[in-house]
Amino acid sequence: MLATAPIVRALRAAHLHDAPRVELLRLACEKIRALGAPYTSVYAYMVHGDELVLEAFSGRETEHTRIPMGRGVCGTAVATGRDQNVADVAAVGNYLACNLETKSELVVLIRRGRTILGQLDVDSDLPAGFTVKHHQAVKAVADALAVLL
Repeated sequence: MLATAPIVRALRAAHLHDAPRVELLRLACEKIRALGAPYTSVYAYMVHGDELVLEAFSGRETEHTRIPMGRGVCGTAVATGRDQNVADVAAVGNYLACNLETKSELVVLIRRGRTILGQLDVDSDLPAGFTVKHHQAVKAVADALAVLL
Protein backbone atom coordinates (compact mmCIF):
# COMPACT_ATOMS: atom_id res chain seq x y z
CA MET A 1 0.00 0.00 0.00
CA LEU A 2 2.87 2.42 -0.63
CA ALA A 3 3.24 3.68 2.95
CA THR A 4 -0.32 4.88 3.49
CA ALA A 5 -0.72 3.26 6.93
CA PRO A 6 1.21 6.16 8.57
CA ILE A 7 -1.00 8.67 6.72
CA VAL A 8 -4.16 6.96 7.95
CA ARG A 9 -2.76 6.87 11.51
CA ALA A 10 -1.92 10.59 11.32
CA LEU A 11 -5.45 11.38 10.13
CA ARG A 12 -6.98 9.32 12.94
CA ALA A 13 -4.75 11.01 15.52
CA ALA A 14 -5.69 14.46 14.22
CA HIS A 15 -9.37 13.49 14.33
CA LEU A 16 -9.01 12.32 17.95
CA HIS A 17 -7.64 15.79 18.72
CA ASP A 18 -10.73 17.37 17.14
CA ALA A 19 -8.99 18.67 14.03
CA PRO A 20 -11.51 20.45 11.81
CA ARG A 21 -12.41 19.04 8.39
CA VAL A 22 -10.16 21.44 6.49
CA GLU A 23 -7.20 20.38 8.63
CA LEU A 24 -7.84 16.68 7.96
CA LEU A 25 -8.04 17.37 4.23
CA ARG A 26 -4.88 19.50 4.27
CA LEU A 27 -3.03 16.82 6.23
CA ALA A 28 -4.09 14.13 3.75
CA CYS A 29 -2.92 16.25 0.80
CA GLU A 30 0.42 17.07 2.40
CA LYS A 31 1.16 13.50 3.48
CA ILE A 32 0.32 12.00 0.07
CA ARG A 33 2.45 14.59 -1.72
CA ALA A 34 5.31 13.97 0.73
CA LEU A 35 5.54 10.40 -0.61
CA GLY A 36 7.31 11.95 -3.62
CA ALA A 37 7.05 11.06 -7.29
CA PRO A 38 4.68 10.52 -8.96
CA TYR A 39 2.66 12.75 -6.59
CA THR A 40 3.29 16.35 -7.76
CA SER A 41 0.20 18.10 -6.39
CA VAL A 42 -2.75 16.84 -4.36
CA TYR A 43 -6.12 18.61 -4.18
CA ALA A 44 -9.11 17.85 -1.94
CA TYR A 45 -12.36 18.86 -3.59
CA MET A 46 -15.60 18.43 -1.66
CA VAL A 47 -19.13 18.24 -3.02
CA HIS A 48 -21.20 21.40 -2.46
CA GLY A 49 -24.51 21.10 -4.26
CA ASP A 50 -23.76 20.62 -7.97
CA GLU A 51 -20.11 21.72 -7.68
CA LEU A 52 -16.81 20.49 -6.37
CA VAL A 53 -15.13 23.08 -4.15
CA LEU A 54 -11.40 23.06 -3.42
CA GLU A 55 -11.01 22.90 0.36
CA ALA A 56 -7.32 21.97 0.72
CA PHE A 57 -4.26 21.23 -1.38
CA SER A 58 -0.53 20.62 -1.32
CA GLY A 59 1.66 21.53 -4.27
CA ARG A 60 0.96 23.92 -7.08
CA GLU A 61 -1.88 26.39 -6.78
CA THR A 62 -4.80 26.06 -9.17
CA GLU A 63 -7.32 28.51 -10.53
CA HIS A 64 -9.91 25.71 -10.52
CA THR A 65 -11.38 26.25 -7.07
CA ARG A 66 -14.94 25.37 -8.18
CA ILE A 67 -15.68 22.65 -10.73
CA PRO A 68 -19.19 21.90 -12.03
CA MET A 69 -20.29 18.25 -11.89
CA GLY A 70 -19.46 16.51 -15.14
CA ARG A 71 -16.73 18.95 -16.18
CA GLY A 72 -13.12 17.86 -16.47
CA VAL A 73 -11.65 14.71 -14.96
CA CYS A 74 -12.77 15.71 -11.46
CA GLY A 75 -16.34 16.48 -12.43
CA THR A 76 -16.52 13.31 -14.53
CA ALA A 77 -15.46 11.18 -11.56
CA VAL A 78 -18.40 12.45 -9.49
CA ALA A 79 -20.89 12.39 -12.37
CA THR A 80 -20.06 8.76 -13.19
CA GLY A 81 -19.38 7.64 -9.61
CA ARG A 82 -16.04 6.18 -10.74
CA ASP A 83 -12.44 6.94 -9.87
CA GLN A 84 -10.39 8.23 -12.81
CA ASN A 85 -6.82 7.29 -13.72
CA VAL A 86 -5.79 9.33 -16.75
CA ALA A 87 -2.42 8.33 -18.17
CA ASP A 88 -2.28 11.26 -20.63
CA VAL A 89 -4.28 14.37 -19.75
CA ALA A 90 -3.64 15.82 -23.23
CA ALA A 91 -5.81 13.02 -24.66
CA VAL A 92 -8.86 14.07 -22.59
CA GLY A 93 -11.17 16.42 -24.47
CA ASN A 94 -12.72 18.10 -21.41
CA TYR A 95 -9.53 18.26 -19.32
CA LEU A 96 -9.19 21.32 -17.06
CA ALA A 97 -5.47 22.07 -16.92
CA CYS A 98 -4.22 23.17 -13.53
CA ASN A 99 -0.79 23.75 -15.03
CA LEU A 100 1.16 22.91 -18.16
CA GLU A 101 3.53 20.50 -16.40
CA THR A 102 0.83 17.96 -15.46
CA LYS A 103 0.98 14.86 -17.64
CA SER A 104 -1.28 12.41 -15.76
CA GLU A 105 -4.02 12.60 -13.15
CA LEU A 106 -5.61 10.29 -10.59
CA VAL A 107 -8.99 11.15 -9.04
CA VAL A 108 -10.21 9.00 -6.14
CA LEU A 109 -13.66 9.55 -4.70
CA ILE A 110 -14.24 10.02 -0.99
CA ARG A 111 -17.47 8.15 -0.43
CA ARG A 112 -19.51 7.06 2.55
CA GLY A 113 -21.66 4.21 1.31
CA ARG A 114 -23.30 5.46 -1.87
CA THR A 115 -22.82 9.12 -0.96
CA ILE A 116 -19.91 10.89 -2.62
CA LEU A 117 -18.48 13.45 -0.18
CA GLY A 118 -15.64 14.65 -2.38
CA GLN A 119 -12.40 13.48 -3.94
CA LEU A 120 -8.65 13.47 -3.82
CA ASP A 121 -7.28 14.76 -7.11
CA VAL A 122 -3.62 13.92 -7.67
CA ASP A 123 -1.52 15.39 -10.48
CA SER A 124 1.77 14.03 -11.77
CA ASP A 125 4.40 15.51 -14.04
CA LEU A 126 5.11 11.97 -15.25
CA PRO A 127 3.21 10.47 -18.18
CA ALA A 128 1.18 7.42 -17.02
CA GLY A 129 2.34 8.27 -13.51
CA PHE A 130 -0.16 6.22 -11.53
CA THR A 131 -0.24 2.44 -11.22
CA VAL A 132 -2.90 0.26 -9.63
CA LYS A 133 -0.83 0.37 -6.42
CA HIS A 134 -0.87 4.19 -6.41
CA HIS A 135 -4.64 4.08 -6.89
CA GLN A 136 -5.01 1.64 -3.98
CA ALA A 137 -2.81 3.82 -1.78
CA VAL A 138 -4.81 7.00 -2.43
CA LYS A 139 -8.04 5.03 -2.01
CA ALA A 140 -6.92 3.91 1.45
CA VAL A 141 -6.54 7.58 2.44
CA ALA A 142 -9.87 8.52 0.81
CA ASP A 143 -11.62 5.68 2.64
CA ALA A 144 -10.15 6.85 5.96
CA LEU A 145 -11.32 10.40 5.27
CA ALA A 146 -14.83 9.12 4.50
CA VAL A 147 -15.05 7.75 8.04
CA LEU A 148 -13.44 10.75 9.75
CA LEU A 149 -15.19 13.66 8.00
